[in-house]
Amino acid sequence: MRWTRYALYYTPPPGPLAAAGADWLGWSIDEGAARVQPALPLPRPGEAITEAPRRYGFHATLKPPFRLAGGRQPEELEAGARALCARLPPVRLAGLRLAALGPFLALVPEGETGPLGALAGALVEGLDSFRAPPAEADLARRRVSGLSARQEELLQRWGYPYVFEEFAFHMTLTGPLPEEERDAVASTLRTLFAPHLGPLTIDEITLAGEDEAGRFHSLARLPLAEAAG
Repeated sequence: MRWTRYALYYTPPPGPLAAAGADWLGWSIDEGAARVQPALPLPRPGEAITEAPRRYGFHATLKPPFRLAGGRQPEELEAGARALCARLPPVRLAGLRLAALGPFLALVPEGETGPLGALAGALVEGLDSFRAPPAEADLARRRVSGLSARQEELLQRWGYPYVFEEFAFHMTLTGPLPEEERDAVASTLRTLFAPHLGPLTIDEITLAGEDEAGRFHSLARLPLAEAAG
């Protein structure tokens, strides 16, 4: 299959949390296949609520999606990412919690997030030679929501405005929700994910590829340092 873009994500290993996320969104990034979404008490169909995040799968972005630079091959990217990950330490989180990020709902980390930011920054910087410069249309799309001066600087240098000190780990669960729907959807999501939000360790990174239909697939799981040993 031809991949249009690549990204470095955290995706939970196969298990209850990954299954809950895939079922909720209706897309399994690990299987590269649609899932039947569960019937849940929601103000409108879950398919509509999850339309925006579905194509990305259940994930947290560490190195944002990018097109491969000219002259670079996918095999080189995987080899370079694997070697870099083998030098980076795992990150342990106290847990995840549901939160509103503006009009969206997402899972965000509990407790200290400094090591998460360091991990994401190392991936952004360490694999930058594989990234093609973004097209002007991509830059314009990023600017629609309004960027600070620092975010504009990051966009121009790294192709994305929310990296380094602007990075915030999150696992998006919905598209934008009207305020009158947010509490009801949040209540359902808390019930759905509550059994799976305990402490977790990020000890591998997922190299993901976007297909020509705009859906992301897991291409490889790359162990971090302790796991690689």
